[in-house]
Amino acid sequence: MAQPRILVLRAPGTNCDVETAYAFERAGGKPESAHINRLLENPERARDFQILCLPGGFSYGDDIAAGRILANQIRHHLAAAMQELRAAGGLILGICNGFQVLIKSGILLADDQRGPAATLTWNDSGRFEDRWVYLRTESNKSVFLSGIESLYLPVAHAEGKFVARDGGLFDQLQQRDQLVLRYTNAAGSCNGAVDYPDNPNGSPGHVAGVSDETGRVLGLMPHPERHIDRTHHPRWTRGEASDPGDGLRVFQNAVDFFA
Repeated sequence: MAQPRILVLRAPGTNCDVETAYAFERAGGKPESAHINRLLENPERARDFQILCLPGGFSYGDDIAAGRILANQIRHHLAAAMQELRAAGGLILGICNGFQVLIKSGILLADDQRGPAATLTWNDSGRFEDRWVYLRTESNKSVFLSGIESLYLPVAHAEGKFVARDGGLFDQLQQRDQLVLRYTNAAGSCNGAVDYPDNPNGSPGHVAGVSDETGRVLGLMPHPERHIDRTHHPRWTRGEASDPGDGLRVFQNAVDFFA
């Protein structure tokens, strides 16, 4: 099996890059963590990798808005490099803050003449939410979620509510199977109301993850890198955990894509 090279891109305030690189390593990939400045100095370096990951954390302290500064750096200086990676058959993953960056840079959902297609805004609770959530995949469109029916993962964010620009655009994303991951209740249902805290941020349609049209770019709010071992499960001592943890499958799918 080919061993894909993965670039885990960090910025000041990123705090999940080490765990994310380890998750890719556990999945059989060859990760490398690099500061955003190294890529800004040489955007062509992205050609050396098959997978690009923007991990969770608080890039640039989430000043202005969550992920906004890093998103602007990418939009104005690295958009071409990322589009080239995708066009060459590569994968791009954004986790939590990385999801916010992918949305606000226009990499995940391209802007049109009316501007950005969607954003991630403040949780309905008005506060930081740190809890475990149940998730269900809605389609096999995303390479990262292929073959996965459900996940149990932690979230840790204050601005995780996915909001499309209008109802028509939301329906369009849904019809194209781009709303690929949703919060559910403990029974695994996301039909009808999924109340807080099962839906930790109030996202319409209980959206927890979004794919681009190719299925090779994914942004999600939950943290798969924080549940790759059974001992990460909050009730593993009670025998409720699986081995490996649910999140490892996301990284294995990415690595296996290049087999």
